[in-house]
Amino acid sequence: MTQKPILPPNGGPIEPIALKDALEERYLSYALSTIMGRALPDVRDGLKPVHRRILFAMRVLGLNPTDAYKKCARVVGDVIGKYHPHGDQAVYDALCRLAQDFAVRYPLIDGQGNFGNIDGDNPAAYRYTEARLTDVAAALLDGLDEDTVDFRATFNGEEHEPSVMPAAFPNLLANGSSGIAVGMATNIPPHNLDELCAAALHLIKHPSATVEKLVEMVPGPDFPTGGVLVEPRASIIESYRTGRGGFRLRAKWEKEDTGRGGWQVVVTEIPYQVQKGRLYQHIAELIGEKKLPLVGDVRDESAEEIRLVIEPKSRTIDPVLMMESLFKLTELEIRFGLNMNVLTGGQIPNVLGLKDVLRQWLEHRVEVLVRRTAFRLRKIEHRLEVLDGYLIAFLNIDEVIRIIRFEEQPKQKLISVFKLSEVQAEAILNLRLRSLSKLEEMEIKAEHDRLSNEQRQLNALMASEELQWERISSEIREVRDTYSKKTDLGRRRTLFADAPDIEIDLEAALVEKEPVTVILSDKGWIRTMKGHIEDTAKLDFKQGDGLKSVIHAQTTDKLVVFATNGKFFTLEVSHLPGGRGHGEPVRLMIDMEENTDFVEVFVHEPGRKLLVGSTAGHGFIVPEEEVLASTRKGKQVLNVDAPDEAKLCVPIPPGADQLATIGDNRKMLIFPLEEVNEMTRGKGVILQRIKDGVLLDARPFVRKDGLTWLDTAGRTFTLEWKELGDWIGTRAQAGRLAPKGFPRSNKFGPAF
Repeated sequence: MTQKPILPPNGGPIEPIALKDALEERYLSYALSTIMGRALPDVRDGLKPVHRRILFAMRVLGLNPTDAYKKCARVVGDVIGKYHPHGDQAVYDALCRLAQDFAVRYPLIDGQGNFGNIDGDNPAAYRYTEARLTDVAAALLDGLDEDTVDFRATFNGEEHEPSVMPAAFPNLLANGSSGIAVGMATNIPPHNLDELCAAALHLIKHPSATVEKLVEMVPGPDFPTGGVLVEPRASIIESYRTGRGGFRLRAKWEKEDTGRGGWQVVVTEIPYQVQKGRLYQHIAELIGEKKLPLVGDVRDESAEEIRLVIEPKSRTIDPVLMMESLFKLTELEIRFGLNMNVLTGGQIPNVLGLKDVLRQWLEHRVEVLVRRTAFRLRKIEHRLEVLDGYLIAFLNIDEVIRIIRFEEQPKQKLISVFKLSEVQAEAILNLRLRSLSKLEEMEIKAEHDRLSNEQRQLNALMASEELQWERISSEIREVRDTYSKKTDLGRRRTLFADAPDIEIDLEAALVEKEPVTVILSDKGWIRTMKGHIEDTAKLDFKQGDGLKSVIHAQTTDKLVVFATNGKFFTLEVSHLPGGRGHGEPVRLMIDMEENTDFVEVFVHEPGRKLLVGSTAGHGFIVPEEEVLASTRKGKQVLNVDAPDEAKLCVPIPPGADQLATIGDNRKMLIFPLEEVNEMTRGKGVILQRIKDGVLLDARPFVRKDGLTWLDTAGRTFTLEWKELGDWIGTRAQAGRLAPKGFPRSNKFGPAF
């Protein structure tokens, strides 16, 4: 059976429309409706339509700051019935947010009852809560009845609502806003009103002010929940210039001593829009999953003030390092995005910078001032017209009374006899008898003079742009004084700080820092003993083995091993076997080839440089950070070809400018250290030519300090620079026989 086509109910013609065109048209209408009517705030008053309608409905209900509270159910009912035909819960949620001092920097609604809390608990139902406007909201609405803004018909045409508020308060930046529309979004953090007013006043005086200058007065957001802003200043300036960016916000914390060397961290302020209950639960879960190895426990001891207690795993842990690990993994640090996408003129979405937002708010304030002044002038003009009629009536009181008593059309008679206007004649006819006294006549004349004077001032204001800006500046100063930083509401809550520049090494942080002595035997067995041992005579070794080297270190140090094949290996001191027994072979800890031996074992010192060299006389300088190996296989640094081996690993002392080398042929050479290249890997350059021999040792030194060595008895010998002339040359020379008294071992002594 063929289905009949659906015809229009009125029998009109059917117009074929492509589905693509129909969808595009309808989706565009929906998108524009969402952008303009729901998601984006107006740059002038910083409000979305739902917030504007809530405030207006409350004003109509008489819920002024000095009046009594009324049930929120009454407010919600008026809003959805007259102005905003949406769900009651959506409207109530918007109303509650305007009353939450942890969500809004300057609350617009004064709530009575349970309006939710920072833990994330929901407000009570609207039948239980009550509300009225705050003084801040009153400033936003000030002048609404004085033709300062346009009104438009509501959705059903029965009422009228303002299209924008007069906004004597820079609400957009002061309270911020967020929303997601179709294809665009907005996210504006709250700011400090005192700072915004200072920037606005500066912009009035200096319209071409730079963003850098404005940021001096508005250094960054001021969140209602406080916190610490750790965003670099250059990034903040760029964000305010473009209207896009972000701010790193951290919780505020302090270290609290618990006695006997113990301590705990107390978090007193958490980042904006982070629910404390969810944050506490997340930290507890991470501790249970062992993803926060530095944290022992977390407790929520909050009452009216936030108090989140975090205990360390060990009292030796650095609190800064522990907090850095928490900032990295939890919402104790957030990045609050900046996207100042707002409606310009109530219609055009635009991403604006700080300067443009302030300028458009100021332009709106000028427009409000002009319209308010024009409204007042109309009122004065009407009143002066009435007063002029009263004065004529008082001067001709007897005739006026006769006309009113005996004439059939007294109004027309008064107009024709005394040349009155319709307004004046109507006012005289409505005049009470008790107002005909002499005293009333004097009061009318005084009022006439006062209004005439005010009219002249207002006309001057309308004619002078300079006077208008002076009036705007005066109004801004009044707002600034009311909510200055000296007041509890106006004080800055979010602080500024620099994030510590540290690397988070959780494994190293868990190691307790203690002095140890690392003992390496001739056959490559290694162990550690507590404390720094000086007397090594009592150390015990396996049969046929003996002491190779003793190294004083800390459990948090790294041990670097240099082998004859030119490779460097890295060991964690905390992972080395303890002092009981003879230790373990180093070869079990690193992948060291069988035919290689140790050249040097030393404790890593960040920032130091090393001279490495081979028996063939080649070598170069390498930064110590470049020799650290991340795997058991080690790191190839010095390239050597058999039968040559790596022979030298010598630290370069600060200020060293000369290098002394010596071979097994007992010939010594001294040359400038700058002749040796700095590399990260390679064979290097020729340090000293040694015919039929090998390079044995090298000693970097400072020229003015002279060359020093140790003899077999441990005594120190020093030759001054002027005594070293016979051995001074350039790199790659053969050198001359060592000075008298130089050790027979042909070595300068221990390098580390």
